[in-house]
Amino acid sequence: MTEKFTGSFTQQEPIPQAGIDAALAVMNHGRLHRYNTQGDEIAETALLEEEFAAATGSKYCLAVASGGYAMTTALRACGVGHGDTVLTNAFTLAPVPGAIAAVGATPIYVGVTEDLVIDLDDLADKITQSKVLLLSHMRGHICDMEALMALCDNAGVTVIEDCAHTMGATWNGTPSGRWGKFGCYSTQTYKHMNSGEGGLLISDDAEGMARAIMLSGSYMLFERHRAAPPVETFKQIKYETPNISGRMDNLRAAILRPQLADLQTQCDRWNALYREVETGLTETPGLHVPPRPEKEGYVASSFQFLLLDWPSEAVQDVIARCLARGVELKWFGGAEPTGFTSRYDSWRYAPSERMPDSDRILAGIIDMRLPLTFTTEDCTLIARIIRAEVSAVYQAQVA
Repeated sequence: MTEKFTGSFTQQEPIPQAGIDAALAVMNHGRLHRYNTQGDEIAETALLEEEFAAATGSKYCLAVASGGYAMTTALRACGVGHGDTVLTNAFTLAPVPGAIAAVGATPIYVGVTEDLVIDLDDLADKITQSKVLLLSHMRGHICDMEALMALCDNAGVTVIEDCAHTMGATWNGTPSGRWGKFGCYSTQTYKHMNSGEGGLLISDDAEGMARAIMLSGSYMLFERHRAAPPVETFKQIKYETPNISGRMDNLRAAILRPQLADLQTQCDRWNALYREVETGLTETPGLHVPPRPEKEGYVASSFQFLLLDWPSEAVQDVIARCLARGVELKWFGGAEPTGFTSRYDSWRYAPSERMPDSDRILAGIIDMRLPLTFTTEDCTLIARIIRAEVSAVYQAQVA
């Protein structure tokens, strides 16, 4: 009998009871706005910022409405505006070039390697074309950060990290988000903490974070932030920085704080699922699983493999055959954007030149979510199904 998987690739775990209780407390008192407090009350949002800064080892933290808003705010705080260029990954998701376009700048795409990280050789070739790199740790894959920072520092390029997929991850012991001037995180449902939508921005740069706080819509209430630069930092910035409101509210912060306290446990659970799939797909003919470097402390809430140099019809056949058995795979090589998957040439608001080496890799990237509602037994079955269907299509090609 042919095995089938019957679970859901989009079903997340419930919000922890502590988060539900905290959210109910906020709803009962009604003070959802981050600056609406009574007496010596500390807002849930301010507490979340303080706790996230401590968790990442950052001086400052700002809670905002989304990961995309965090990126646009970081770009604006770095002075990026109309007519500027920003280096970024060719392999990423649409909110990254979208953030660049939102501030009136133009992305310059940098290639991807078979390990699914930014191509440092291509970055070296393009490094003089911009003063800012918005680096996407796409799908949780982290490049050699010492090498990248040396390259950018030597060229005077400011690094902003998109850590939407790497909350809790590290490179050589340093948390993602702590290498560049800003680290941007997402708390959208499919990320490592779930508030439906939301974002967090960290930095050690006092002036940059002061600008970000003003941009987020603090009015003149920045003194109520606990993970913020000294008040004197705002002396001139408060007059010259526009209010582009994108605050996080206390309800979402209340939901997130218990999740942050349990983040390491959750990361360990994700990695156990990842390793189960990885083991099940080892040495599958025609299938390449990107190796994880020793220095990379990854957090894998999704799984990627490559069907390199396969005809598109064969790739689509694998996806269809797996779906028929309950395994939902996404493909980054499709000519048309589908769901959340798209390629750099899909973003026609941001013109690009062809990148043949990266096109070859994008054409083979297969992506799969790993929600924590899965068990390791589920992942063993999923890997067995993928292995069987990839092997069947591969053998048909060889024949």
